[in-house]
Amino acid sequence: MVVATKEQVSCDLGDEAAILGMKNSVYYGLNPVGAAIWRLLQQPRSVSELRDAVANEYDVSAEQAEDDIFDLVQRLMSEGLVELAGEPR
Repeated sequence: MVVATKEQVSCDLGDEAAILGMKNSVYYGLNPVGAAIWRLLQQPRSVSELRDAVANEYDVSAEQAEDDIFDLVQRLMSEGLVELAGEPR
């Protein structure tokens, strides 16, 4: 399970998103697909939930969606914007 941290603020910019990392004061921009994933990450989600949402919304295989989501989540984690979350209650 992955979720956006409390150490950031974000907003939608059309179909894109802007994120400010509060720890490092750096702004990040996400394209429409990244922004859709970011919106989902406001609540704890599994990678499989994210993969299914992306594969259903965009013309991409589940395998490619999962690979791209792993890359995005790893980058967001390295910047302190998302963290691992426990299972929902």
